[in-house]
Amino acid sequence: MKLKIGLNQRKYAETRYWLLGKAGPGGPGDSRAANLPEGDVCPPPVLPRDNATVRPVRRLFLMVLLGVFLAVTVSAQTYQNIPDVTAISLEDLMNMQVTSVSKRAQKLADAAAAIFVITQDDIRRSGASSIPEALRLVPGLEVARIDENKWAIGSRGFNGRFDNKLLVLIDGRSVYTPLFSGVYWNVQDVLLEDVDRIEVIRGPGATLWGANAVDGVINIITKPAQLTQGGMVTAEVGSEERTTESVQYGGKIGDNNYYRGYAKYSDWAASKDAAGTSISDGWHTMRGGFRMDTAPSRVDSLTVQGDLYHTNYGETLTVPILTGPYSNTFPNVGNYSGGDILGHWTHAFARSSTSLQMYYDNTNTTDNSLFTDHESVYDIDFQHDLHIGESQELIWGLGYRSIQDSNGSSSTVSLLPSHSSLNQFSSFVQDEVSLFDSRLRVTIGSKFEHNDFTGFEVEPNIRFVGVVSKNQSVWAAISRAVRTPALTEEGLRLDEAAVPPGTPPFNSPLPVVEAIFGSNQFQSEDLLAYEIGYRVQATSTFSADIATFYNSYTNLRSAEPGTPFVEGSPIPTDVVVPFTASNKMGGGTYGAELFADWRVLPKWRLTGSYSYLQMDIAKNANSLDPTADNPDGESPRHQWYIRSSLDLPKHFEEDTTLRYVDRLSSLNIPSYYSLDANLGWRPLAKLELSLGAENLLNDKHVEFIPEFINTIPMMVMRTVRGTITWRFR
Repeated sequence: MKLKIGLNQRKYAETRYWLLGKAGPGGPGDSRAANLPEGDVCPPPVLPRDNATVRPVRRLFLMVLLGVFLAVTVSAQTYQNIPDVTAISLEDLMNMQVTSVSKRAQKLADAAAAIFVITQDDIRRSGASSIPEALRLVPGLEVARIDENKWAIGSRGFNGRFDNKLLVLIDGRSVYTPLFSGVYWNVQDVLLEDVDRIEVIRGPGATLWGANAVDGVINIITKPAQLTQGGMVTAEVGSEERTTESVQYGGKIGDNNYYRGYAKYSDWAASKDAAGTSISDGWHTMRGGFRMDTAPSRVDSLTVQGDLYHTNYGETLTVPILTGPYSNTFPNVGNYSGGDILGHWTHAFARSSTSLQMYYDNTNTTDNSLFTDHESVYDIDFQHDLHIGESQELIWGLGYRSIQDSNGSSSTVSLLPSHSSLNQFSSFVQDEVSLFDSRLRVTIGSKFEHNDFTGFEVEPNIRFVGVVSKNQSVWAAISRAVRTPALTEEGLRLDEAAVPPGTPPFNSPLPVVEAIFGSNQFQSEDLLAYEIGYRVQATSTFSADIATFYNSYTNLRSAEPGTPFVEGSPIPTDVVVPFTASNKMGGGTYGAELFADWRVLPKWRLTGSYSYLQMDIAKNANSLDPTADNPDGESPRHQWYIRSSLDLPKHFEEDTTLRYVDRLSSLNIPSYYSLDANLGWRPLAKLELSLGAENLLNDKHVEFIPEFINTIPMMVMRTVRGTITWRFR
């Protein structure tokens, strides 16, 4: 289901660059092939990302002029007081309805989990231009930028580009890929203005959401179409984000049928490495979608929504080769395309309700030098929510998922078999009982799953919430979760490095290739988690939320060395030293996460968080994995931020966030501070202008180095961006 573009891509690029007064690809100054080793073929060009030709300041100036023009020419109207984060009381925040913990609506204060909610107003005022940037607001969540189109996002350790212990959902649709059990973050380019809230659970959620919800769940929930009526046009430019434009329109058909449709285009410039050299990681994306909400009867509701997208991206890639210098670094390009469609029906009875959700998701990945993958996911889920008496609520459900995957290999990466058909069956049951006049609520339940990798899996939990007083509550939980194998852990071969002949410790007369292999003996990784939390609204202007945890892991992935063998025919060309996926690592992690909210003045809100993480992970006694015992150095031990949200006169808003991220010792990345600021102005109720800046305290820093696939990380620079949003009827 590829997004079709009316113009030929090259013609589109040339037309666009002519309009911007630039030379097209291949024109004067295009020297991408200059750094390739002699004899190598220059890969297909990425659309130019030369910052010298971008003129972001000029664009920003023109956009400000446009905003002033709109403010003057749009018909005069009375300014409407639009809700903002400083206008919401602490009691309102504690009573906010969340659904991710129990798969039903409940107050945040009653949730027996470490849950944090990012509201639409948090996103708008923070100046975030993507979901990963918005996720930096979550206490304890590890968010690190790799390059312009890649992120490492994790919860409570084990962070990485291919993080496989964090489940991500968009309106109940899982967006993790079974290829590596992770997320393509640059594909999840949701229109931020349509996000109602993002619910983030730190800790396991497998009892309801299933395998891979091990260390956390991110649930992105968009607004119903009824709340996005009328039109909206948004334009954004900056020193890093060249341009983003989106348009949306929502309407109504009859009495109870609402719809919206949107289109979005983004173009990001390439960044630079530590030496100041472009790493060709610019990218651009086009996407569009729709949503329809209808209520055919008083007790029924139906939602149908879908998206199409196409993304081109670049990177600077290093791959091993069998001749000197035994590695090749070059600009590489690729693309993602695909789409999804989801239907969700609910029916209400007198004391119960049912829901049925079905979706189809298609993703096509083409990496010109590494790998191609075509993946289709079919998913169906049924849920029944039953009230038993006044103090008991039972939820149960059934699910089925079918995954079809086909792929193409390269000399560096291969996956066998080249076509896979996987089936997963699941069910869950969860019972919540209120005791002692609702001062104690006990929740017990389990998920039951069967997958084609490891067979039958059971993921139970028990949770308690105790009301100490009107403004205080404590909660505790014990949970089991599993991370089931990905396709790559069963059939992968990845050539990680090439060692010249005669080099110790191999001393081989032929080049040595160190390769990572999957194994059909790989088992699920297991977690047993213990959590305790405390929430208090100390005064009408101050509240705090503390979560502590201890996680015990077994069967974690290790890479065990195997027997070397020669390959190449008819004459051997190299010796392969295999490292095979196994389950010979385990240990514990523990930590604490604190969030505080203080309304200093009616128009001034201060929020802050601090998190501590300690990891004690080691290889089993029978493991020969040569890598370091503890992955602690890939996740920050200490993180904190302080955020100020201030409402100013004349409808101005100012938000400032100071963040600290501890060093990543095993990656040799030092700690850093980041100061981000955003100034918003609403001259009219339907017009908003904002100016944002990031990394004001330092001009550049590295945040992460990717694992497995060797791409050059970016230097995160000081940046500025401006945005105009205009809503109309």
